Amino acid sequence: MAPRGRPAAAAAAMPKRGARKRLKFRADDVCSERVTVADYANSDPAVVKSGRVKKAVANAVQQEVKSLCGLEASCVPAEEVLSVSGESCDSSDEMDTKESINGRAASRKKKSKRHKEDPDGGGGEEYPIDIWLLLASYIRPEDIVRFSLICKKAWTVTCTAAFWTRLYRRHYSLDAYLPLRLRPESMEKLHCLRACVIRSLYHMYEPFAARVSRNPAIPDSTPSTLKNSRCLLFWCKKIEGNRQEAMWEFNFKFKKQSPRFKSKCCKGLQPPIQYEEVHTNPDQDCCLLQITTFNFIFVPIVMGMTFTLFTINVSTDMRHHRVRLVFQDAPVRNGKKPRLEQGVQVVLDPVHSVRLLDWWHPQYPFSPKA
Repeated sequence: MAPRGRPAAAAAAMPKRGARKRLKFRADDVCSERVTVADYANSDPAVVKSGRVKKAVANAVQQEVKSLCGLEASCVPAEEVLSVSGESCDSSDEMDTKESINGRAASRKKKSKRHKEDPDGGGGEEYPIDIWLLLASYIRPEDIVRFSLICKKAWTVTCTAAFWTRLYRRHYSLDAYLPLRLRPESMEKLHCLRACVIRSLYHMYEPFAARVSRNPAIPDSTPSTLKNSRCLLFWCKKIEGNRQEAMWEFNFKFKKQSPRFKSKCCKGLQPPIQYEEVHTNPDQDCCLLQITTFNFIFVPIVMGMTFTLFTINVSTDMRHHRVRLVFQDAPVRNGKKPRLEQGVQVVLDPVHSVRLLDWWHPQYPFSPKA
């Protein structure tokens, strides 16, 4: 036990919890050999809160460097340097805090001034539409969407009749077999010009033609894009092929459901009024489900109903496929299963091939008057 006569001395010797010793600047420490990395990075917050070197240390180091380089030293006396160093050690933290606050306020003022001067946020150059029309002459068909997303004028160029006419002439070849509506003498009409040019590219443009030629007779996975589509037309026909027995082809024409936006607007970006005739397409968002069977199968009337379920399984003879289609009066909401007892079920078995043709497919039937 400590003597009773010295309680105050023992208490003074114990350091207070949480107190950190603040290092003070000494003039004899300032030389080129004692400037360490700790003075600039990872420094003790008790010494410098902002992580920067004190002003007095910087001045002393600068004076030392000048004297070593043979230059004329600073005119500040050594006594003034020492006095300034003592004051700066105590007030540097406050100065750093004030500088950081002033810097933040100045940056905010600059940002607000920038927004006031340029409210649209654009800082680029605007080129006339003729330049974009000239650049569009070098765009590949698969890059049209990327080109139209550059700016509004680039998108406007892709809506013009001149753009689609030049695209057709650039890829037209005499060797390509085209339907009557897609031949050059019929492409002078502005009505449905865009749709006709896209259809013709799947006949003439090799990358597009290769896409449709790779479609297998039976898809690898069941197509899910037809869910909640409305059946517009249905017909069947007999196919005379190389087989001794004829096959039957069942065609279902669907119109896909248009996406609904949060703003309750069902229409997307619309072309300018003067180019509406160019963009007219009666088969927009339409597709054809073509199923070929070995026998004729009775199919009930499903026109006007909503397509809710589509499955492709192995047939009972384990050699062919079996297709089941379910139609209902109303679309099925997301996350809910269709009730089979409330709809019309169509079963086609055995099935030879299943093909899904979009409106631009070469074998998709379209009206010559389009």
